[in-house]
Amino acid sequence: MHESPLLATARTPPATAPAAAAARARRPAARMLHVLNGESAATSLRAAGIAGDVTLSADVLYEGPAVAASPERWRRERARFLAASGYEGYDECLARLASWDRALEDFRSHDEVVLWFEHDLFDQLQVCRLLDWFAARDAGLTDLSLIDVGPAGDYLGRMPPLQLSGLLEARQPVNEAQQRLACAAWAAYCAPDPAGLESLLRSDSTALPFLAAALHRHLEEFPGQDDGLSRSERQALAAVAAGPLPFAALFAATQRHEERCFMTDLSLLRRLRDLAAGPRPLLRLDAPLGARASAACNPLVAVTATGLRVLAGEEDWIALRGGIDLWLGGVHLQGREPAWRWDHETRRLIASLPPPQGPEEEPRP
Repeated sequence: MHESPLLATARTPPATAPAAAAARARRPAARMLHVLNGESAATSLRAAGIAGDVTLSADVLYEGPAVAASPERWRRERARFLAASGYEGYDECLARLASWDRALEDFRSHDEVVLWFEHDLFDQLQVCRLLDWFAARDAGLTDLSLIDVGPAGDYLGRMPPLQLSGLLEARQPVNEAQQRLACAAWAAYCAPDPAGLESLLRSDSTALPFLAAALHRHLEEFPGQDDGLSRSERQALAAVAAGPLPFAALFAATQRHEERCFMTDLSLLRRLRDLAAGPRPLLRLDAPLGARASAACNPLVAVTATGLRVLAGEEDWIALRGGIDLWLGGVHLQGREPAWRWDHETRRLIASLPPPQGPEEEPRP
């Protein structure tokens, strides 16, 4: 794995290390910036009485375009996608993303930045993006630490305050191997060709021990070779194959099949809305879902006869709907046939079409 040239600005040169250590030793009680994966975790952190400023990194990076761009363009593209998906209005989404970025940009006014994240896809993408972001900046005297909660632990937002205090004590400084791997993973995730992700998964990823499983789960969201369904879509159809379920029960059923829960209820609701659209839908909902519908509406979800045939591999969902228009990281699947499909047998991506060129895949401003 090659080393990102950005890392050169992120590390203290050996000649200045003793001076930096002496400066750190003269500091008063450390002022911390805690970066968390959601408001629930932030509330728990405050309840634990842990000192420091708190901000979030909580964009749903596992869906929508993630294309390398300037910070301003990145926020605009993400806000446009989030608004179109019904999370909030465009202005609200843009303001939220900008506020998180502003908090990060002020990191040098803190003695230490602590990243609090879990082992699932949602969080591991945050870790990669954040470590890549910090690798491009001179950290000065600010230390960078990581709390990476594994599958043996609970999710941060559900932990008792005392457990969070223990995690803080056990935090570890981010090392060069972790930054190198995160930079490589983030570049591969944002690339228009997913082959780099598969290559990374065949390399040594032990520096971030939960990353490989998370990225593999991302690849399972590509359309299936036999049915055109992502793993999430297939799990939703299977959950209602025996009979209709209210959305809340359906969401719980799909989460029981996840080794590492990562998807929000709004994300699943958006997928159900897509499966229920078109002249030959796979699902039927007892209430129409607009772009701004919330999970609180709890519609009853039932599978159609067409949905059962697709679930059995007898028909292809993409062929039924006449094509695809879907972003998975930097990969834009579009047209009558997706360029990439996921093969369940080999657990590999299969190229259906020649891979697109990078500049043509960047979303329009």
